Amino acid sequence: MIHLEAERPIFVMGCPRSGTTMLQLMLHRHARIAIPPENRFVLPGYLRRRHFGDLRREANRERLASWIVDRPGSKFTDLKLDAEQIRAAIVAHGTDLGAAFAIVLRAYAARFGKPRWGDKRPAYLSNVDMIRRLFPTAQLVTVLRDGRDCCASLKEMPWQTRKDIASLAAQWAYAVDCGRRAARILPPDSYHELRYEDLVADPEGTLRTLCAYLGEEFDPAMTRPAEIAAEAVPTAKTWHGRTHEPVGRGRAGSWRTRLTPEEISLCEAVLRDRLVAAGYEPSGAPPPTLRQRARYAVMDSANKVRVVRQAVRGLGDLVTPDRSSPRREPSDRSGTR
Repeated sequence: MIHLEAERPIFVMGCPRSGTTMLQLMLHRHARIAIPPENRFVLPGYLRRRHFGDLRREANRERLASWIVDRPGSKFTDLKLDAEQIRAAIVAHGTDLGAAFAIVLRAYAARFGKPRWGDKRPAYLSNVDMIRRLFPTAQLVTVLRDGRDCCASLKEMPWQTRKDIASLAAQWAYAVDCGRRAARILPPDSYHELRYEDLVADPEGTLRTLCAYLGEEFDPAMTRPAEIAAEAVPTAKTWHGRTHEPVGRGRAGSWRTRLTPEEISLCEAVLRDRLVAAGYEPSGAPPPTLRQRARYAVMDSANKVRVVRQAVRGLGDLVTPDRSSPRREPSDRSGTR
């Protein structure tokens, strides 16, 4: 049995539509690294941990294994693993949640003959404390993209329920704030942030820096993620169609034609400080209406409360990890509810 302490799993996160899927594929192209399609068992499993009980008991491990393997919503089938082998391994060795989840993710890497494993999901950015609790040696990677481009892309997504620009801008601001918090609380060898624009403008240079952080040699195949998109991206996710194309700068700065003048005005007014701090230059759009600002203020206030709650929840988990009640799983799609 491999001990988690001897491994450094890789977790990719960021605001939705920031390029996390592209980075997942780039990492998966590395000869030693395998990053699977998004699952729905790590985060919801942690939030429901009381339901499974003490995993030192075999009956509880059996219940957890069935929840991961048999539940359609877990997306376990996307991993194309042998369900019975995984079930048996969890029952035999999944004596805590981190170990159980690692069994699945490690098996996915073994399917490709690779020793390094990890996971990718945008919502991990707002759940850094959970990731570090489950996987204390994890290395986290955040993809940051121009908030205006994220908003332009998000409003076109079929799964995005709130498409007004105030909600989308607040979502990006929340992601940026979560990233800032992660950068403050994690050591340099556990947290790395890269910009989408740098990744598409200079894939090799940006990936070399990433590999140095991960302690891996750069693999030139990483610059050709489209070659494995058909295998690593579920066909149902039609919004990831551009992952089948060569890496290019075509969508960087596309907010100029995808957002209306009014939407640009609001984004730049309310996100200005964060945009500038991240190296994104405002266009000088005129100020938004008072109504637009008021709408954003409501959404932003809700997100600030969530940031504080997230920090408090993280501290609480470290002190009393088994007393919290199961919570609703955070959505990748919206920074507000």
